Order: sequence, then C-alpha cells, then structure tokens
Amino acid sequence: MPIPPEVTGEEIDADVRQELMSLPKGLADDVARNLVMVAQLIDEDPEKAYGYSRVALRLASRVAAVREAAGFAAYANQKYSEALAEFRAARRMSGGVDLWPVMADCERGLGRPERALAMAGEPEVQKLDKAGQVEMRLVAAGARRDMGQLDAAIVTLQSPELASSANHPWTARLRYAYADALLAAGREQEAREWFAKALEADKDGATDASDRLAELDGVEFVDAFDDESEAENEADDADDVDAREDIDADDVDDESDER
Repeated sequence: MPIPPEVTGEEIDADVRQELMSLPKGLADDVARNLVMVAQLIDEDPEKAYGYSRVALRLASRVAAVREAAGFAAYANQKYSEALAEFRAARRMSGGVDLWPVMADCERGLGRPERALAMAGEPEVQKLDKAGQVEMRLVAAGARRDMGQLDAAIVTLQSPELASSANHPWTARLRYAYADALLAAGREQEAREWFAKALEADKDGATDASDRLAELDGVEFVDAFDDESEAENEADDADDVDAREDIDADDVDDESDER
C-alpha cells in the first residue's frame, strides 16, 4: 500500500522504535512507516488502517508492537476474533498485562460477556495501572448490561474513581457510562445529572454527553445546511413556477395573435 513520502517512520513512539531495532535497518523503517499509517488512520479510516497493519504484520510478525497494532486495527473494524488472537500473541511476547481490558472487550464483541466478567476477576487486573483498572471496570459493566443485569452494571461502575472530583483522562467516559446505565434502568433524573458531570469533564469531546443532555431536555437540533438546502429548493420551485407561468402567458399571447 502506498505511503506518503513525508511519513518517515520516525514519528512512532520510542518504545516501539526500540522493539524494531531487532530488525534489519531497511525492514525496520518499512515496518515503522506502516505502523505510523495505522496510528494516523485508525480513527478516521479504520479499514485502510487495517490494510497497513496487515502489511506490517507480514513484514514483522514476531514483534510485539506489530501484533498489538494489528490487534487494534482489527478491533476497530469489529474483527474481534482476529483482534483477540493478535492481542494474545502480543501479550505472550511482551509479558505485560496492559491489553487485558481490550482482550476482555473482544470477548464481549464475540458474544461471550461471561468470559469478559471472568477476566475482570483475574489477578491480572490488580497488575493494571489506574487507567487500565478503570477500563476493566467499564468492560465489566458493559458485560453486565449485555447479560441484562442493569442494576449490577450500575453497581459495577460505582467506585472511588467515579466519585472523585478530579478530572482524569478516563473521568468523562466513566461518568458517561454510569449515566447511560442509569438511563437504561429508567432513572432519568439521575442520568441527566451524570451526563452533565460527564460533559463537564469532557474537554476533548470524547463523548456525546451534550447531545444526550439535549435529548433528555427535549431539545431538537436543526441542521443549518438542511435548512439552506430546503430554502434553495423552495426558491428553485418558485422559479420553475414563474417560468411555467411566463411560458403559459406567451402561449396565450401567441393564440391571441393567431386569432
């Protein structure tokens, strides 16, 4: 797959670059450039990112960072079985536990929420950093909801991290998940309060908390572009009517002249 010439491979994290040093220089550069493309495209064009991840995987399947990138690209395309296989391979190679929450979420994607819940109770969770533990809590709550256990999902999300007034990278998503679970359980007023708290913490627009709040308040958004298009269409219709009237008038004049 073509890679823009301005992508050099130097853009990747130092840790990944270190892993690639086990490869010959030219090969390492090719793999690095493909990994950069994966990182750049995974949000806006996950299908194309997946293509670059497959190239990197073909070139260096024994590098943990490559397997991890391939896993996330597959995950972004909802290829959960493939993603899980890649994450497991990356974990075996690196020996770390960072991928544990997303591996559990793959189990959810495969329709196996009970396996995700089982993973939430494994010793690996205690080895995760705070962000990883919060992510695991989100996955576990999602698994509870998958199983129709709304009250249990709400309880799962109730934690010191949720109650904290500090704003961490996970705060908005945790509050949002809690609000969404409350709403699903019919606790609308509480849900509104937590959507508002999620919006307050969401400085980067990671959630659609503002839209959810507006829905609860009965606010309907009108697309300005749609209004403009509708106005233009009405104007065109009016012009067409005027044109037809002019033609009809000319026809009447012609008939009068003939008589």
